[in-house]
Amino acid sequence: IWQRKKEVMSEVSYNIDELMRILPHRYPFLLLDRVLSVEEGSDSKNRVGRKIIALKNVTINEPYFPGHFPHRPVMPGVLQLEAMAQAGAIAAYNPTEDPQDVAIVGVNSARFRKPVLPGDTLKIHAEINRDRGSMVGLQGAIYVEDVKVAEAEILAKVFPLEKA
Repeated sequence: IWQRKKEVMSEVSYNIDELMRILPHRYPFLLLDRVLSVEEGSDSKNRVGRKIIALKNVTINEPYFPGHFPHRPVMPGVLQLEAMAQAGAIAAYNPTEDPQDVAIVGVNSARFRKPVLPGDTLKIHAEINRDRGSMVGLQGAIYVEDVKVAEAEILAKVFPLEKA
């Protein structure tokens, strides 16, 4: 008999106040508005399989739109990558561990399929697919109205949070 392990979405979700407690980012670089769900992986000893779905509401008031581009505002791809990385940092977060920082060290296979425009609501998916202790790999994707607009493989370094 084949049995499929049932993966259950946790009841964990984060509002903006909780995100600001976890992430070091602030305006204008905090690129998540809310976390809808967090799913634990099958192994509690590492982060592989942890998944997250987060939201970002893109408004015309974003600070990058006046210059990118004045005639047609488009969210820069590098900020889409940063939003996926921030979602990945939340996926890597464990409230029982000491506070940690996460920094992007590599990006592979980035694809930007459609422009992200003012008024779009981004549904940001991130899944950790490699865990080497201080290094994690994640697969990220961004959807607007169930259409994939961006995706990338991101490599990040995890290190103890340094107090300022």
